[in-house]
Amino acid sequence: MVAKNIDDIIKEQLNYTLKETDFSKLGELYRGKVRDNYIKKDKRIIIATDRLSAFDRVITTIPFKGQMLNHVSSFWFEKTKDIVKNHIIDIPDPNVSVVHQCKTVPVEVIIRGYLTGNMWRDYNKGKPTSGIIPPKGMKKNQKFDEIIITPSTKAESGHDIYLSKEEILKKGMVEKDVYEKMEEAALKLFKFGQEFCKKNGLILVDTKYEFGLKEGELMVIDEIHTQDSSRFWILDSYQEKFEQGVNPEILDKEIFRGWLMETYPEIFPDIKPDEDIPPISENIKVELAKRYMQSYEKITGLEFNGEISDVKKRIYENLRKANYL
Repeated sequence: MVAKNIDDIIKEQLNYTLKETDFSKLGELYRGKVRDNYIKKDKRIIIATDRLSAFDRVITTIPFKGQMLNHVSSFWFEKTKDIVKNHIIDIPDPNVSVVHQCKTVPVEVIIRGYLTGNMWRDYNKGKPTSGIIPPKGMKKNQKFDEIIITPSTKAESGHDIYLSKEEILKKGMVEKDVYEKMEEAALKLFKFGQEFCKKNGLILVDTKYEFGLKEGELMVIDEIHTQDSSRFWILDSYQEKFEQGVNPEILDKEIFRGWLMETYPEIFPDIKPDEDIPPISENIKVELAKRYMQSYEKITGLEFNGEISDVKKRIYENLRKANYL
C-alpha cells in the first residue's frame, strides 16, 4: 500500500474540518473567533476549532489548525508551568483543553523584542504605543536594546486599545501589585520562549499574554507562544535581511492576507462586518495547512502527524471517555 503524501492527507481532511461545536451539556457556550468555550462552575472547556480569521472576520477553516494550535499552547504551558502558574487541568483531546475558570484581568501584556508591527507604524507617525516611543533613528525590524512592554485592553469590538501602565492603574483596571506580577511573569515567559526558540532556529519577536485570577492567585490563561498570538522570524537569515532593508522570513498567516487582497481586491482588506465571504480555493487552504505544520514543527521541535478523522466525532468520544459529557 502506497503511503499518502501530506497534500493528499490535507485534501481529504478538508471534509472533516471543525467549524464549530455544540455540546450543550458541557456548560454555557461562549464562541470566540477560533475557540468555542464552555463554562460550568469552576471549569472552562476550550475547544480549538479549525476556523481561520483575517481582517477581523472568520474567513474559512483549515485542516488540523485547531489541533496544532492547542498542541503548541499546551506544549508551552507544560514547559513553563514551573516559571508561572497556568490554567491547564487536562488535555482530553488534541483540540481540547480543560482549564480553571478564572476571573480574567482586562489587560493584555504585550512583550516586544523588535521594532515592528503596529509599534513600527506608530513610530513612523511619531505616535507613542502605550505611552512609549522608542529612541530616534531606529529602523524597521531592529532589535531593541531592552525588551519593551506595551499593555493593551480588550476592546468590545474592533482593535485593542494601547494604554500606558500609568493609565491602566489610574483607571483602576487592575491593582498595582497584580499588574506588576503580570509584567514580571510575562518577562520571564518571554525570555524563556526566546531562548527555547533560538535553539530551534527561530526568533520570538513579540507576543501577548493574558492573565486571570483564581482565588486571588495569578495564572497565565488563554494561549501562549502560538502562531496566532506571537510573531516568529527565521533566525539564520534575520541579520542579512535586516541589513538589506527587507522583511525577515516569517512564520505566520500573512500569506493568506496577501492572497485575499490579491484575489478579491474589491473586498479586502476593508471587508464589511455583514459582507459575504467569497469562495476560498482548496489550494490556498492546503498551503496554509502545510505552513501551520511547518511552524508547529519549527516552534516545538516535534514532528506533526495529522490523521484523517471526523474531528467533531473524535472530540465527542474523547470527552465522553473522560466523563466531561
